[in-house]
Amino acid sequence: MAKNTWKKIKEDLSSQLPGHTISTWFDPVNPVAIDGDDLILEVPSRFFYDWIESHYRHHINKAIETLKLNGVSTKFIISAETKEIKTDEKQGLTPAKKSPHIPVLNKEHCFESFIEGSNNQFAKTAAEAVAENPGKQSFNPLIVYGGTGLGKTHLLHAIGNRVLETQPDRRIVIATSEKFTLDFVNGLRKNRTIEFAQQYRKADILLIDDIQFFRGKEQTQEQFFHTFNELHQAGKQIVLTADRYPGEMQGLQDRLLSRFQSGLSVDIQPPDFEVRVAILMDKAERNGVDLPYDIIEFIATHMRSNIRDLEGTIIRLLARSSLMNQEIDRALVQDVVKERVGSRPTRDLSMEDVVRKVSELSGIPEDGIVGKSRRKEIVEARQTAMFLCRNILDSSLSSVGMHFGGRDHTTVMHAIKTIEEKKSKKKNIGEHIAQITQELSFF
Repeated sequence: MAKNTWKKIKEDLSSQLPGHTISTWFDPVNPVAIDGDDLILEVPSRFFYDWIESHYRHHINKAIETLKLNGVSTKFIISAETKEIKTDEKQGLTPAKKSPHIPVLNKEHCFESFIEGSNNQFAKTAAEAVAENPGKQSFNPLIVYGGTGLGKTHLLHAIGNRVLETQPDRRIVIATSEKFTLDFVNGLRKNRTIEFAQQYRKADILLIDDIQFFRGKEQTQEQFFHTFNELHQAGKQIVLTADRYPGEMQGLQDRLLSRFQSGLSVDIQPPDFEVRVAILMDKAERNGVDLPYDIIEFIATHMRSNIRDLEGTIIRLLARSSLMNQEIDRALVQDVVKERVGSRPTRDLSMEDVVRKVSELSGIPEDGIVGKSRRKEIVEARQTAMFLCRNILDSSLSSVGMHFGGRDHTTVMHAIKTIEEKKSKKKNIGEHIAQITQELSFF
């Protein structure tokens, strides 16, 4: 019934709207059920819902009126919040309340849809190992860290989805650090701190996103410390995400940081060119858009910072194309990319580029800079290159250390501190760094 009704509405919409609009915004809609007069439609994301409501609601209403579907109205649910459906002999199919034990997971965020590359391979492998045997190996806690929009939340939900699929009896609790804090505050306000504690401490797998936002929240940290201890001692799996390596975090209790560092920390780096191309091709395919390779290559060359920007560019192209009734061509792509990154030309930069530039200006061979020599002039060039990799590329301490001969993050921290001090005391060091920065086209 629901499928037939939606099929009729889509056919009418096709007479009102361009074909690419139908494929972009209406083909992904899934008719779930009819509840009384409500046609329940599932959409992939909140963005989809907002876009359809703000731009195509009147078209849907017009189609319902044209088809004389008297009294029928549409109600959207988001796939991450999909409710179970039960059969009622009198009412037919009606949405039922979700069990409180079923976590709110984004089912689009699974391991199969995660684009793997050298920048995230270890993180994905560790996440899959945890999902297969939660709490059974030394990866507890597992902390996935890296910059904004690189796929940390995707992996967090992928773990939950895999466990839910293979071990449905496991109790999964997933929350952002903000939600954990809000739940705790509400527990205090309503004198229900025991219920709050039970909500999280009964988890078999606890997934917490963006733990850096616990900074400065002393009571919340205290609660999380006890929650962490209870679950860890009971052999329950804990997975956390953060914007940086736990050892670099400030504003968190030392004993909490000590717990974080007792497990496995894996980082995700910005995607390289090939991974960016793969992500764009996958995103375009999922949205039913056929983009020529030269356009994908153009976007991948200019959008370098994170996956969210790449996906946002595809969505922006779809939105501009739908609103302006315009085909996606190179001119439109250039406009959208320019909106997002500005007019300054960009190019791929890597740690190899930084080392090469330092080598050119210092006269120290590249293999010497990344090698193990302790000669004073080589050490200074090496420390300068480490400083620039951290400050220009925003690379993590561990990845910089790995590139420079497998050194640990404390060595990199010492190098950065040394160059900071030399910059203020020695004019030539500051000028040297400014010249390298300028020649690498970062202003």
